[in-house]
Amino acid sequence: MLPYKSEILSTLIGVAILVVITQLIRKIVGKFAISRSLDPNRKKIILNIFYGVIYLLLAIMIAIIWGVDMKEFTVFISSILAVLGVGFFAQWSILSNLTASVILFFYHPFRIGHRIRVIDKDYNWVGEITDITGFFVFMKTDDGQYISLPTSMVLQKGIEMLDEEEAQ
Repeated sequence: MLPYKSEILSTLIGVAILVVITQLIRKIVGKFAISRSLDPNRKKIILNIFYGVIYLLLAIMIAIIWGVDMKEFTVFISSILAVLGVGFFAQWSILSNLTASVILFFYHPFRIGHRIRVIDKDYNWVGEITDITGFFVFMKTDDGQYISLPTSMVLQKGIEMLDEEEAQ
């Protein structure tokens, strides 16, 4: 009889469940990206964010299954969160840009090639979106400038979608 039979079985079941969840997420995001004609690179970014969360959940689940002392585990997790908290406070834009990227993927109507106007009192940016990444929306203005807008700023500022007639 294996000494850790129940732990091994629980770990295998947990991994199998997370593999199924991963496949479901991949299908859902894939169908969403196809239905909205989204860029494959944007789909890849969103999937990587979801995979990171799933792997974190898997690590926590395995630690609990294998009987890591909860007091020590809590101290370990709180230490990790403290370091991440300080790091993200110092670089809060990283987290906010990733979150904004996920929101833009699912809920914003613009895509690569669309013409937009950024509504801002200081700048009059009108141009075409050339790329959308996890952190930035790249745009070529009508003046020929290439600018990068952080995804968090795109959510904060008003964005006007332009028709081809308006753009000229």
